[in-house]
Amino acid sequence: MSQVTVTLPDGSTRSVPTDTPVGAVAESISPRLAKAALAATVGDCIVDLSHRLKSNTSVRFLTAKDGPEALRLYRHSTAHLLAAAVTSLFPEAQCGIGPPTEDGFFYDFVVNRPFVPEDLEAIETKMRELASRNLAYERKIMNKSEAKKYFADRGEPLKVELVEEKGGPEVSCYTIDDVFMDFCTGPHVPTSGALKAFRVLNSSNAYWKGDANNQPMQRIYGTAFFTEKDLKVYLTRLEEAKKRDHRKLGRELSLFTFHPWAPGATFWLAAGTTLWNQLADYMRALLFPEGYVELRTPLVYNKQLWETSGHWEHYNENMLLVESEGEAYSLKPMNCPGHMLVFASEVRSYRDLPIRYHDQSVLHRNEASGVLAGLTRARQFCQDDAHCFVTREQIADEVELLLKLVQKVYSDFQLQFSVELSTRPETFLGNADTWDQAEAQLKQALDGADQEYRIAEGEGNFYGPKIDFHVVDAIGRNWQCATIQLDYQLPERFQLKYIGEDNAEHRPVVIHRAIFGSFERFIALLIEHYAGAFPLWLAPIQAIVVPIADRHGEYAKSVATRLQDAGLRVEVDARQEKMGYKIRSAQLRKVPYMLVTGDREAADEAVAVRHRTDGDRGASSLDEFIEDALDEVNRRL
Repeated sequence: MSQVTVTLPDGSTRSVPTDTPVGAVAESISPRLAKAALAATVGDCIVDLSHRLKSNTSVRFLTAKDGPEALRLYRHSTAHLLAAAVTSLFPEAQCGIGPPTEDGFFYDFVVNRPFVPEDLEAIETKMRELASRNLAYERKIMNKSEAKKYFADRGEPLKVELVEEKGGPEVSCYTIDDVFMDFCTGPHVPTSGALKAFRVLNSSNAYWKGDANNQPMQRIYGTAFFTEKDLKVYLTRLEEAKKRDHRKLGRELSLFTFHPWAPGATFWLAAGTTLWNQLADYMRALLFPEGYVELRTPLVYNKQLWETSGHWEHYNENMLLVESEGEAYSLKPMNCPGHMLVFASEVRSYRDLPIRYHDQSVLHRNEASGVLAGLTRARQFCQDDAHCFVTREQIADEVELLLKLVQKVYSDFQLQFSVELSTRPETFLGNADTWDQAEAQLKQALDGADQEYRIAEGEGNFYGPKIDFHVVDAIGRNWQCATIQLDYQLPERFQLKYIGEDNAEHRPVVIHRAIFGSFERFIALLIEHYAGAFPLWLAPIQAIVVPIADRHGEYAKSVATRLQDAGLRVEVDARQEKMGYKIRSAQLRKVPYMLVTGDREAADEAVAVRHRTDGDRGASSLDEFIEDALDEVNRRL
């Protein structure tokens, strides 16, 4: 019998008969490994344990210790278990797709009515019953026509469509014993018994392939972890996230509201507008000393601009279009093409560069109504947007300055972050050599700054590679915020030029950058990060003065005036209500300081200080409180 040589991660080798299942190799190493193994990497491919070895190769076994790689496979298998449970309980259900996600998995179904909570409970119970039976996940290679007939006979037209779209004469399907079969490339866990800690979470409306013109569906979301402990931690985090939901807190704190007549656009209320302005002024204060100039550019541009920039070809479906007097226009989805026109409006010299334009004007993108989500997914938004026009020799220094700026901003908000370098996508402007050069320059800047980062292959914008920054909030969730994008394409398409030291014309390079990202999304992040209890320097109202009785009202007003003159944002609560009620009201509004004024405070020019978390801090002279509060603001605590 012929043999193949298997090379293990420790460098050791084993000789086994050709056609040996990779799972048998695990068994020969140790029964403990065989029990723990979920799948294996053979060469560069992740395969099922039933995969048979045909030639000499390296083998690495995937277990729960292999983190995200193994967890993705585990969740994918749990999604199949969910589909098996649904089709068992709802025989009329048609299956769509069921991928793993960052936090779990989902599966889409066509059913006669929306799922209700009682359905979800029954589905999870059925999943547990199927898991307890330790049913085998088995891969079947089928002739394409055979697979299409199988799914057609089962009343699964969407699966028939997927099989038809798959290239090649054969397709891969997976069975869970005789309970369920799905069209899938795999791999999967060996048996349903490997799936221990999972939970069905909720359901929502969806559409086939995410297109609102297609078949309406019901999507069931779930999550899965290797241990009940990890599942419990995640579910606790979900409950905390519900309490921190920016849409809930935005209403409770009177920051913003929405209306169906303006879908995806925010009505900023007084407190929210104050918060917005604090962030806008904060960013201006950082940028103006660094040589940035602020622009206000048009909101609507003729189609010709977008054809020149390439957005009409590559981004048209995301733009809100307008027609006037027979001409096609679009509300701007980004500022960069307008900034190209500003740069081109004058003769530029190498002595002028870097030129740094900052713009906080309104942007619009045609997001589908089904994906709009409060401040995090909107049709109208603003960015702390900037475009830096540099020579090629200035790229590394400019990116290094931007990296320091990002670090400064996120430290002021007590946010940790990770970095991702996104490279050339499948569809792109320009040529591959220019892209390779741009990617190399960004890598050089990151390496020069000793900044750790990971590569996100193929996730760059169509006009250039980018550095993305993912911040982690107080409960461990990731938010994509800042971005630094290197662009050789727009200067070329707009024929931008500057006069070099050699008196010849040269093409500048543009660095696109935003640190907050969009104001809306960043404010949503801050609301959830701080659970609405903003630090003093950001809080829309920093202190509320609470007179004990009517006779203390005049002194309370004078206290508020002193605080306002010092630059603090203050209100007086002179309502005819009990003290306890007014204190509770301020607490619910998450105001940092409540300053109580009575006879003693008026006589001593003092205030009784109460902090929203520390409680009673005792009496303080007014001058002392102002000094301490301003120090807290200046240190951004």
